[in-house]
Amino acid sequence: MKIEIKELREKLGKTQYRSLTFDRDGIDEEARTVPIAFSSEEPYERWYGMEILSHAKGAVDLDRLNNSAPLLVNHKTDNHSGVVESATIDTDKKGRAIVRFGNSKYADEIFQDVVDGIRVHVSVGYMVSEIKLHKQNDKGPDEYLVTKWTPFELSFASIPADDTVGLNRSGEEPDASQTSPVREIEPNTNLSQKENNMGEKPPIEGGETPPVKAPDANEIRIIREETRSAELERITSITSLGNAHNQKELANEFTNSDKTVDEFRQALLERVGKPVPINAADTGLDNEEVKRFSFLKAAHALANPTSRAAQESAAFEFECSAAACKVAGKDSEGLRVPNEVLKRNQTVGTATAGGNLVATELGSFIDSLQNNSIVLQKGTVVGGLVGDLKLPRGTSIPSSYWVGEDDAPTEGAAAFDQLSFSPKTLAGYVDISRKLNQQASFDIESFIQKELARSIGLGLDLAAINGSGASNQPTGILNTSGIGAVAGGTNGLIPTFANLVDLETAVAQDNALAGDLSYISNFKVAGKLKQTPKVASTDSIMLMEKGEVNGFPFLLSNQMPSDLDKGTSTGVCSAIVFGNWADLLIGMWGGLDLLVDPFTASSAGTIRLTAFQDVDIQLRHAESFAAMQDALTA
Repeated sequence: MKIEIKELREKLGKTQYRSLTFDRDGIDEEARTVPIAFSSEEPYERWYGMEILSHAKGAVDLDRLNNSAPLLVNHKTDNHSGVVESATIDTDKKGRAIVRFGNSKYADEIFQDVVDGIRVHVSVGYMVSEIKLHKQNDKGPDEYLVTKWTPFELSFASIPADDTVGLNRSGEEPDASQTSPVREIEPNTNLSQKENNMGEKPPIEGGETPPVKAPDANEIRIIREETRSAELERITSITSLGNAHNQKELANEFTNSDKTVDEFRQALLERVGKPVPINAADTGLDNEEVKRFSFLKAAHALANPTSRAAQESAAFEFECSAAACKVAGKDSEGLRVPNEVLKRNQTVGTATAGGNLVATELGSFIDSLQNNSIVLQKGTVVGGLVGDLKLPRGTSIPSSYWVGEDDAPTEGAAAFDQLSFSPKTLAGYVDISRKLNQQASFDIESFIQKELARSIGLGLDLAAINGSGASNQPTGILNTSGIGAVAGGTNGLIPTFANLVDLETAVAQDNALAGDLSYISNFKVAGKLKQTPKVASTDSIMLMEKGEVNGFPFLLSNQMPSDLDKGTSTGVCSAIVFGNWADLLIGMWGGLDLLVDPFTASSAGTIRLTAFQDVDIQLRHAESFAAMQDALTA
């Protein structure tokens, strides 16, 4: 059976198992340690062919085993009997480990079975990261070499686990009609708590147990595949988040438990004090595939749905779109751009006169978006979201009390609430002329990508600052209840030094004067501040000097409104915001949704490429910001 490597990589997203017997001669009963060999390069038959685990240098990642990995029984996380003390790859190309049993009653029973020779099989749970076709055979299965893999737990197995039905590969599958099937229930299985471990319903109170048909072997196989796939996704997500935030020890603690990814994110938030980006929207594209994706081909195919050549040319883009839609959990009316493409940052060659290669930088969509959006440069982007997101937030700290001798303090508890992110759709477009549509260069790709990023970035900027919270908009800073407020006057006022200091004080008095602090306003305000003396009309020091006010950066964006009303000053007031911009959270659901309008300017051959991006905006703490919304500039 010929299997494409890309297809194989996608389908290997689950835990694999291998089994070996071990020599009992090295058992140390006093230290309760057992030396075992847990892997080798012996070919092992899988559904896709013969799998060979490479034991070459760098092929096996032993970090997780060497970080006190669990010693289990039958791969069940609740059957924790010991710990892996050390793991190495020997010169004979075998994985070897020293495992130590605990002193609990359960662990002691398992250890005694090992000493008595009752348990002689060891099984390793591992994840495949890279695999390649090693040898193609005309007769018999092809051979695949796993070039990178990670063992993460060792088990003593009653019946060594196979990768499909949990049985010894040399054993026979039990007849489901004659025996109760072996079914391992792992932490992430979505079974009702009212179902028992055999999938049966509990007895009806006051009546007889209803007859239950035992699941057949194929049903058992499907359940195990789904369970292991979910467990691999859990472990992989936790590990990658832990590595990204330098919290490997915490990640190992969670992967060796039954805690969920959401629980790990909450723990990370408490540990590192900032939201954890989520990359669940990634589709698995490698670097070459990311570089290959073309906005122009996608636009051309969408604009010419009856053109066979256009559709075939964009076959790869449509394939990527289908994968992105599957990950996002919703379809696209046009074409969805995968999350990895939005993060790509690549250098490509373009031919010039004389045959020289000139490097052209095709930047990341997100980077381009931030470059065109002053607020997003300052805020915290939580990217790659899939479903709704809830982030825990502390609203108060425990109280402390002075007590007398032998007196007990009054109990004080911290209070928490949640920030809820739900997607709101923002659209931006770029017009592509007939001649531009006929080009095929990376410069054109960069142009289209950056124009879309600029359009969406400016829309996000405006929403983050002044989103109404109605009509499908997020709620921006100026419309968020609880931010600090500084009023200039009944009919507005040209900002004074006192007004600006009051903005800082409003943030400081709520214990929020920390983090990425700066002012943001529009160019009208900046121009006025540069001309306004700090103290008196004779003072030579202006309110704004060298891009700073009172030692804090003063950033500029014409997205900050200059048409606000105050008293008789109608449509001429500007806003100034001061705050900790790291507390501005921008949730982005991965993948742009692209639609093409070939009709609006069809007489000129122009097509309009419209991008839809799902976003939401929240303030981690409203108290981190203060605004003056009646600043006059004339």
